[in-house]
Amino acid sequence: MILKIKNRVESEISSYIRDIDKLYSLKSISPVLFNNIKEFVSRKGKRIRPILFIIGYLGFARKSVPGLYRSAVSLELLHDFMLVHDDIIDKSQTRRGKPSMHAKLNRYLKGYKNLKFNGQDLTIVIGDVMYAMAIHAFLAVDEDKQRKEMALKRLMEAAFYTGGGEFIELLCGAKNIDEITKEDIYKIYDLKTANYTFASPLTIGAILAGAGKLEVNKLFKYGTYLGRAFQIKDDVLGIFGKEAKTGKSTLTDLREAKKTILIWYAYNHSNSKNKSLIKKILKKKNVDKTDLSKMRRIIIETNTLDYVKKEILRFTKKAGGLQASFRMHPKHKELLSEYSNQILSL
Repeated sequence: MILKIKNRVESEISSYIRDIDKLYSLKSISPVLFNNIKEFVSRKGKRIRPILFIIGYLGFARKSVPGLYRSAVSLELLHDFMLVHDDIIDKSQTRRGKPSMHAKLNRYLKGYKNLKFNGQDLTIVIGDVMYAMAIHAFLAVDEDKQRKEMALKRLMEAAFYTGGGEFIELLCGAKNIDEITKEDIYKIYDLKTANYTFASPLTIGAILAGAGKLEVNKLFKYGTYLGRAFQIKDDVLGIFGKEAKTGKSTLTDLREAKKTILIWYAYNHSNSKNKSLIKKILKKKNVDKTDLSKMRRIIIETNTLDYVKKEILRFTKKAGGLQASFRMHPKHKELLSEYSNQILSL
């Protein structure tokens, strides 16, 4: 069932790209603009957000409605908009195993001389276009107007809070690790990851389908717990994962001095020598593989991996407790459980 939903989402993404060009003549405006958007959004991805949106909707609806999958594409486009901007901030050269958008555009601009702009500047504009596309796609669903307006507001809130999470994460990057609390980190996780990846897609779908306020609130809490667990897993992969599988460099988090729960716990359970070493690595401008190896060693020596696995289990249990009380259709309630376990499997 999950694969079927994902395949329909993939098909709808391709269809939407064709339709948006017909409507707004993007290719005529600029082939560079159109082709780069088309290539980026067509890259292989997990499609977590549109899948959860569909599950959230079908879990409370009597039946599917026209435009549902086109509306689901909006969650993927919102994600892509955030990714291309995020890669500029992180100075990341890869995304989903291929060059990041700004890296591609910097290569394209190499043949020009005396430019007063670069690939990053063009990518900011492309991200803005993707955001407009996300709103346009969302409006395709043929549902009750009042519910549609409520769901659209929730989509806007997802973008709002994700931006807030990105902002405070950057400011945390300027602080020393010993100034950061566990609560600070989870606040960032909730705003930047949990909200727009899990909580909002589920609740947007449920709101569209007519779910009650109590059910929507439970779904939101469920998505928040799931999002925390997912982000912790992503932190582990960010340091210990294989770049060929994750599609990004294992040096990214260290280069950005991100205060993840992984780094926070390792620091607070290290001796003074290793604490100094962690601070030194986080302050370096050019982090290399040697620094990564040192950080991995400290994480292993402090039993940090055991701790974060327990945190993942703690949040998944909280989510499971909420799920038991959902008034979703049994079939989709089970589907949500199955998919959540699939996402969080370590």
